[in-house]
Amino acid sequence: MPQMMPLNWMMLFLYFLLIFYLFNINLYFNNNIKKKDIPSKKYKFKLNWKW
Repeated sequence: MPQMMPLNWMMLFLYFLLIFYLFNINLYFNNNIKKKDIPSKKYKFKLNWKW
């Protein structure tokens, strides 16, 4: 049982990282489709982070 616990924690951390990465990718794609310029994308990302 104690040996399984660290593995579970690692899996949870990996899952959280994957979700965050997926969300970031989705945001990037959405911004890329909306506007092609990079400065606008950076501004939008900052605005979204502030929200």
